[in-house]
Amino acid sequence: MQTTRLGATGLTVSRLCLGTMTFGLQTEAAVAHSILDKAAGAGVNFIDTADVYPLGGGLRTVGQTEEIVGQWLEGRRDQFIVATKAVGKMGSAPWQQGASRKHLLDAINDSLRRLNTDYVDLYQLHSDDVDTPLDETLEALDIIVKHGKARYIGVSNFLAYRLARALGRADVKWLTRFVSVQPRYSLLFREIERELLPLCAEEKLGVLSYNPLAGGLLTGKHRFDTGPTEGSRFTLGTAAERYQERYWHEKQFETVGKLSEAVADAGVSLTTASVAWVLANPTITSAILGASRPEQLDATLAAADMTLDPALKARLDDITHEYRYGDAAR
Repeated sequence: MQTTRLGATGLTVSRLCLGTMTFGLQTEAAVAHSILDKAAGAGVNFIDTADVYPLGGGLRTVGQTEEIVGQWLEGRRDQFIVATKAVGKMGSAPWQQGASRKHLLDAINDSLRRLNTDYVDLYQLHSDDVDTPLDETLEALDIIVKHGKARYIGVSNFLAYRLARALGRADVKWLTRFVSVQPRYSLLFREIERELLPLCAEEKLGVLSYNPLAGGLLTGKHRFDTGPTEGSRFTLGTAAERYQERYWHEKQFETVGKLSEAVADAGVSLTTASVAWVLANPTITSAILGASRPEQLDATLAAADMTLDPALKARLDDITHEYRYGDAAR
């Protein structure tokens, strides 16, 4: 397993990171632990979770994923880099969500309890809370780091201009700076190449990309004419509608067909090539892999050792060029 530095920090992480948002809804604890075992056995030392996971279960399931991960980490916490996130809705009270000082200071303690650890390596804002002043959020995160509850901080799902502003405010106020960003990125979603990735390169931020397989569409196993596959991310829980809105369109299926032809000509798997394509971008630190069964990791883990042929990469780039422009890809 290849490793690299997380942005400008001294922290070394594996180039593949195990995402856990299916644990507790799509995947029961015993199977989740088998997935963690398999990833660890392949050299993955980086685990990403969030307090609102499993995604799609609503308030009745929030926190279960962290508990499952915490159970597995017992006795081996020092062998792994653990990242979690906050901001999502954790209860019915209005202050039980967002990036206020009140919520973040409560949320980190709750996450540490569920994860059965004294600290997390990376604490991330799951999304941008525009209703809370950035200074308040940054000050709360600075407290969390200085009290030893998190080693580093990052963001997820931030627009480039908001991330730039947050970095500037942290520098002006001498507060702990974000070291990473976690955006959606795949052959079917390339919008971040225009502004976010150049910002990350300039500011030396680590980039942990999620959805490298577009919710499973880039495995090539789904068919547009038969509708979403039962038991997949396109049908389970409250997140199903979001995944269908993102990817379940005739245009995307046409693109997957062209990509399948391209990788077949090169004699490689579409799943492996899709993850390898993400890792081939020099700004990407790690690609976050998801799985609901251990065997699903076989093709994605193989990407860590795959050097994408330049001619194949250029062909994949050309097929998906329009996905750099948002609605132009629909």
